[in-house]
Amino acid sequence: MSGPQPQLDHTLQSPAVCVDVASSQEGGQSIGAMTEPPISPPLSSDDEAKLHRLAESTGIEFCRDLVGRPASMAFTHRIPIAFARRYLLLGLASDSKDHEELAVAAGSSEGLAHLDVVSRYLRRPVAPILASPSSVLTAINLAYQQNTREVQTVIDKLDRTQVLAQISELGSRDDLLDTASRAPVIQLVNLILFEAVKQLASDIHIQPYEDRLVVRTRIDGTLFDSHMLPKGVQDEVISRLKVMGGMNIAERRLAQDGRATVQVGDRIIDLRIASLPTSHGERVVIRLLDKSARLYSLDELGMPPESLQIFQRLIHIEHGLILVTGPTGSGKSTTLYGALQELNGTALNILTLEDPIEYQLPGISQTQVSDRKGMTFSSGLRHVLRQDPDIIMVGEIRDRDTAVMAIQSALTGHLVFSTLHTNDSASAMIRLLDLGIEPYLVASSVIGILAQRLVRRICDDCARPYTPTAEELKRIGLNSKTPCDSCRIGVGCERCRRSGYRGRVGLFELLVIDEAIRELVQQRATAARILSAATARGMQTIRQTGSQKLLEGVTTISEVVRVTARATG
Repeated sequence: MSGPQPQLDHTLQSPAVCVDVASSQEGGQSIGAMTEPPISPPLSSDDEAKLHRLAESTGIEFCRDLVGRPASMAFTHRIPIAFARRYLLLGLASDSKDHEELAVAAGSSEGLAHLDVVSRYLRRPVAPILASPSSVLTAINLAYQQNTREVQTVIDKLDRTQVLAQISELGSRDDLLDTASRAPVIQLVNLILFEAVKQLASDIHIQPYEDRLVVRTRIDGTLFDSHMLPKGVQDEVISRLKVMGGMNIAERRLAQDGRATVQVGDRIIDLRIASLPTSHGERVVIRLLDKSARLYSLDELGMPPESLQIFQRLIHIEHGLILVTGPTGSGKSTTLYGALQELNGTALNILTLEDPIEYQLPGISQTQVSDRKGMTFSSGLRHVLRQDPDIIMVGEIRDRDTAVMAIQSALTGHLVFSTLHTNDSASAMIRLLDLGIEPYLVASSVIGILAQRLVRRICDDCARPYTPTAEELKRIGLNSKTPCDSCRIGVGCERCRRSGYRGRVGLFELLVIDEAIRELVQQRATAARILSAATARGMQTIRQTGSQKLLEGVTTISEVVRVTARATG
């Protein structure tokens, strides 16, 4: 088939969907990306039944599930994701030659009407297969996610003139998988974000140097250098990110904060963007919050069985204050969400005050704190108390006012959860006293404190048996004769980015406030005395739980030392 590139069917030219035709390229033709955000048709329970009846009446094959049927690479290369989603069409891979018929799964009758357009742009005949709309949409997202090009390919093709001409062509919400016909820097930023999401990164650092721009990603709590970008595109990359976050691109001398939401297939990712002027230009850090990430239950966090049992008993007490402590990024919010999930039910009224709301909890009323709008933790807590709550979760105790309100709420018959930034459980009591809370109020309101850290797990794909030396065991308080039959170490592989680790697990220290601890708090005892009393009564410290994870072959000595270096005990 030869000749001029065919024009799109006139039915595609509608207010909702506008398709630009890209120039013909050697080796095949491609359709340009839709200029409007992709519109996925609403899926109802009747759609599949209608398609099934259509298949019976027309004799077209009906496939209820596309699992195990990979997508055609030719289809995903030449047909943009926006078009595929709009009409629920996806070509399926086969052993047939390029000129032979290609099977195309259709999830709507409307999609069948556009098969001729697909046929013309693929330059081969197509044969329809009907499938359930949900299965086609899922398969489309997966196929285009796997087909996304590598970031370095885009870096090599950067054109400064083209970047400057197209940098303003941005939307309020972008799908990171839809990269066709975009300016190179816009493609570059989208693909950097996409790669970070795929690697389960929590943060992206865009760090300028004198002669280059470095992209670093934080994965499992550790920063990795991802890409080296030309210095010449620094301003365009930073401007793109600032526009996405609704920030002032003309202001480069002051720090700014912004927010954005992007889509990766069927996943919605919240971005918290913060810029800071430095000697070599603006530095930008992006926090990634995956709204579709699954929540973990308490028994999946790695808590020792005895501590888990005690903590589950504490969270079912009718009133009191339960604190979760640890540095930023230690998994405090994940633990609180796990506790709220366990308590969630129709018999309880649960409300939260958060900054930000990291996960959506069905059946729980969640409120976003905003200092700029006058909704602080302390003022929000006053309003929440008028909502007849049974359980309240306060994202963080930052000041005396919030601490007073949380303690008063606990003393007036509510179960209150909150977090503090302290190194261990005993220090949380001292922190409340330092905020100006009377010792008798702290002693009578707090019922439990859970301190935690996250250590990296040894990668199972490259793990090897390892016997620690006596000196290494001594570093974490173990006897040189401690049996280490299950100890392992990761030697590094492709799946773990040569680090030897993949994923993380929690280390926990649970302090139950009993009469002995209350007595010490009222005496304003030091954190060391409180910790000593607790360990004498059987409490395991964070380092001790880390030692247990070492002996189980879950993590390494260096990881335990790294995360517990400042923890007491």
